[in-house]
Amino acid sequence: MFGDLYLGPWIIGIGVMLVGMLVSFRLKSKFKLYSQTPLVSGMSGQEVAEKMLRDHGITDVQIICTEGQLTDHYNPANRTVNLSKGVYSGRNAAATAVAAHEVGHAVQHATAYSMLQFRSAMVPVQNISGTIINIIVMASIFGGAFLFQTFPMQTVLYVIIGAYSVMTLFTLITLPVEFDASKRALVWMTASGVVTSTEKSKAQDALKWAAMTYVVAALGAVLTLLYYVSLLTGARD
Repeated sequence: MFGDLYLGPWIIGIGVMLVGMLVSFRLKSKFKLYSQTPLVSGMSGQEVAEKMLRDHGITDVQIICTEGQLTDHYNPANRTVNLSKGVYSGRNAAATAVAAHEVGHAVQHATAYSMLQFRSAMVPVQNISGTIINIIVMASIFGGAFLFQTFPMQTVLYVIIGAYSVMTLFTLITLPVEFDASKRALVWMTASGVVTSTEKSKAQDALKWAAMTYVVAALGAVLTLLYYVSLLTGARD
């Protein structure tokens, strides 16, 4: 049973990692391709983000250029839209898609989008759950005999399932948050006229593959949780 605690998750993790690598490769290839499509409007990612913020009446969000590739994100704590250099200065369909998507999160924040609020509220609990899992892993590696002599296997499984339930819920909540941000971005891009129909199609495809990375993460979390539930069920029999 002790070996089963980690064998299944390792197999699931390797499978999810391989799928994630394929999705990541596809995502990067799409962004590379669409980065070669200059916008008819000639706007940079920074300019797109600024315009989308203005059009939504948001004046307290700052746009920042950051290092890295595809490291773009919105930080609700300090209200910043962080764009990687390629997106910040890029004047193409890919840069527009990413910039508008991240501002989509800022719009969610400004309009008190319920799923984003729920996700933000879960961050501390998510962090605690991750810490619990790490403690159990370290304890089992360096003191497995003591751990399982002190606590029954079912008790350990209950704790693991509780922690993974929180982590899985977090990944599932992330999906509608990301999908909604992309939807807001695409609706605005059409209404504002910053992209042509062809450019919008490419931006939409890029955002679709970006969303797939979150789908893969959620799938891995669900499978891992179900695996531990099956172990608990077996331990009861």
